[in-house]
Amino acid sequence: MATLDNRVFDNGLTVLDTEANAIHVTSAEATSFANVAAVTLGNSTSLSIGAPADRAGGGREVVVAAITDGSVTGTGTATHYAIVDTVNSRLLATSTLTASQSVTSGNTFTLSSVAIGIPDPV
Repeated sequence: MATLDNRVFDNGLTVLDTEANAIHVTSAEATSFANVAAVTLGNSTSLSIGAPADRAGGGREVVVAAITDGSVTGTGTATHYAIVDTVNSRLLATSTLTASQSVTSGNTFTLSSVAIGIPDPV
């Protein structure tokens, strides 16, 4: 059976914990840091991501805390999120939202917490 030590997982996931500083809701999945600007509908810089921990079913994960103060900067339907490191111009993670949201510029958005993980090798 293949195995990886938790240190291998944690060093990958720690980037999210230590370098991510903003989350965007987007109208499509962002493909690069530059592309986030083209698809963003709003963002929050009060991003909190926990340290790596055990993942249910094996592997490791980090948990992105719920967002309650997102600022909507465009009008449209948010279908994805993008977590970025603005200091180093990096797109670190994207995924679909559990449910799309219609957003209107000038309003706020909220997001539930989400886990981002790496499963054990098979």
